[in-house]
Amino acid sequence: MFHILVADDDKNTRRLMRAVLESDGYTVATAENGQAALEMMDREHFDLVVLDIMMPVMDGYELTRTLRENRSDLPILMVTAKQLPDDRYKGFLVGTDDYITKPIDRREMLLRIKALLRRSKIVSERKIEIGDVTLRYDDFTVTKNGVTQELPQKEFLLLYKLLSYPGKTFTRIQLMDDIWGADSDAGWETITVHISRLRRRFEGWKEFEIQSVRGLGYKAVRMV
Repeated sequence: MFHILVADDDKNTRRLMRAVLESDGYTVATAENGQAALEMMDREHFDLVVLDIMMPVMDGYELTRTLRENRSDLPILMVTAKQLPDDRYKGFLVGTDDYITKPIDRREMLLRIKALLRRSKIVSERKIEIGDVTLRYDDFTVTKNGVTQELPQKEFLLLYKLLSYPGKTFTRIQLMDDIWGADSDAGWETITVHISRLRRRFEGWKEFEIQSVRGLGYKAVRMV
């Protein structure tokens, strides 16, 4: 069971967050500011922190910066009444993983938390499981029903990237920069070639498929 820490200086907000999260099966602890949250993290393990920006003693920006400077990869979801783009930019610059504004849409918050926890699990375990299929990052393999195939490095990294963010559209430029590097001399058509190879390799698999998004790029869709 995932353990979530909610840091917010408003007592009613903490109460509401706890109720929503516990109703979805999480265990929840709360803190009234960033400093209190840090002290709790020293004593307990948490899988994710939901934090407000405007808090006394230590605000959300400072808490996030402190965690990242100490090389913590704890998933962070900022929840705040600040809606200006500059506020969001600052949050991402100090290291938050995602951002949601008040008033809170409960369903959206739970979906964002699930996505963050899924990606955190992928990073820590270095593998993705989709039904009977397992992708293992350390050896570039895809296994289904006990049969393993090793993929060329770039093909594997491309597939792993797309399946790490199911439903998210990536442009060819984004994929080139992430996998080949911004300094690569390869053209964007390289992505098209590798996508075609992946589609042929996994044609007919019911677990996932790679879809083209016209005029934008590609996304992976999990089917199970």
